[in-house]
Amino acid sequence: MVTKHMHNNKNTSLLNISSCFLLLTLCFFQSSLNAKTHEGVSLLVLGIAQDAGYPQINCYKPHCMPGWKNPQKRRLATSLGIIDHSNKQKFLFEATPDIKEQMYQLHRYAPDDKYQLGGIMLTHGHMGHYTGLMHLGREATASQGVPVFAMPRMMQYLSSNGPWSQLVKLKNISLKPLKDGKVMLLNERLKLTPLKVPHRDEYTETVGYKLEGPNKSLLFIPDIDKWQKWRLDISELVKEVDYAFLDATFFSDDELPNRDMSEVPHPFVVESMQLFDKLPQKHKKKIIFIHFNHSNPLLIDGSAAQQQVKKAGFQYAVEGMQLRL
Repeated sequence: MVTKHMHNNKNTSLLNISSCFLLLTLCFFQSSLNAKTHEGVSLLVLGIAQDAGYPQINCYKPHCMPGWKNPQKRRLATSLGIIDHSNKQKFLFEATPDIKEQMYQLHRYAPDDKYQLGGIMLTHGHMGHYTGLMHLGREATASQGVPVFAMPRMMQYLSSNGPWSQLVKLKNISLKPLKDGKVMLLNERLKLTPLKVPHRDEYTETVGYKLEGPNKSLLFIPDIDKWQKWRLDISELVKEVDYAFLDATFFSDDELPNRDMSEVPHPFVVESMQLFDKLPQKHKKKIIFIHFNHSNPLLIDGSAAQQQVKKAGFQYAVEGMQLRL
């Protein structure tokens, strides 16, 4: 009996040692995984809707009602957050009317007390892309010298027209000039290239951006009139990058029956899918449609439009999507 008891104790000790070793091993791998999550550069999708968000003001039609009835289904104006974990910096594509909520979401992943706001990159002067700058002034954050990257006409517009000019005068923002096709170093790990695109340039020019990280690159073109009007070949640009966030304002030409669609030109998603149809699948899957008008069925979870896009080999953006650069 004594021998059996001692034998059982020995087995129990071996089991305890094995369990401790397994637990330590799991903890090591978990900590390694957590460390990797907080290294490098990551992208966070902060908004996917057109300038006015979803649902849109005064829209009480069936396609908007889900957003009014359920706050979980509401979507913010298009914006991307870039987080450089190594340099403890974060950047924002677009200053949207929803910047308050979007800055909070970015803060959750990159807290303000640990990550500096390295800058905001503006594409153009339509309401969903720059008006969030108002939150940087006296009435809200009273920021100091937030870098705002902009093209010449955009800089002139902000400098010469109130209330934006007050932000410049009081040095709430610091305008950083960009040139079409010229690389701007955000830091030693991030290279930004503005690419001028044809669009309704009533007040400013319009650009998309190419951003190169330490490992991967992205293309961000939320607004353009038509791909065929651009001097550059969008298909070739898609081949050069790892992710391509592209204008998908309207799914098709029948979304706004009471509007002249030529007054708000954008490439329809069905047109874009046809244009990119001959690309190999390895390039198709890079394309992530974004900037959905409130009428766009890609906003509706489980819609036939979403299934059509996925079946064709493309992606559509969702808020909270994360990618590595």
